[in-house]
Amino acid sequence: MRAGTGSTVSVRGASAGALCLAALALLTACSGGSGDGTRTGTGRDADADTRGQVPAWKAGVTPAAIGELMHVRIPAEARDRRAAYQNGFQDDGLLLAFTVPTARVDAFVNRLAPEQELTHRAKPLQQSVKPMTPFAHLGLKEPETLADVRSGPVCAPCAGELNSLEVTVHPLDARTSQVYLRGVD
Repeated sequence: MRAGTGSTVSVRGASAGALCLAALALLTACSGGSGDGTRTGTGRDADADTRGQVPAWKAGVTPAAIGELMHVRIPAEARDRRAAYQNGFQDDGLLLAFTVPTARVDAFVNRLAPEQELTHRAKPLQQSVKPMTPFAHLGLKEPETLADVRSGPVCAPCAGELNSLEVTVHPLDARTSQVYLRGVD
């Protein structure tokens, strides 16, 4: 009888070992790895995969490139142009900011063709603001923390690849205004 009991234990052990190997093979096959230790991806996702962190800021982006992704033509007279691209888990964040003469703000906003008239906010928002794609990355204050701003959606959903685009305009002085554009791709 002992041989039978030992056989049962070794059969159970072999079955458990085979089950573990099968589970490991399944997990490896579903991991998206290429088998040589590198991770694979396509398009913008490939950049996030190689860094191993999501969300992560993409290096080397330019205001012109972000403007193109947003389908926004940056005015020729725009100064202090800043841009960022954040690879996200599901959606990517696009930031574009620049200053323009206050007299040219309405013409720029009208070219964006917002869904509705921009809303004026005299005071900063009272609640704590922690946007997923912060303008602080560009060295700017968050538009939600500023007083005397006009803001609103340009499109949601947008034609093309963007999910949404929002604009905020803040007068810096009598002659110059800061334009903030935040997009979700």
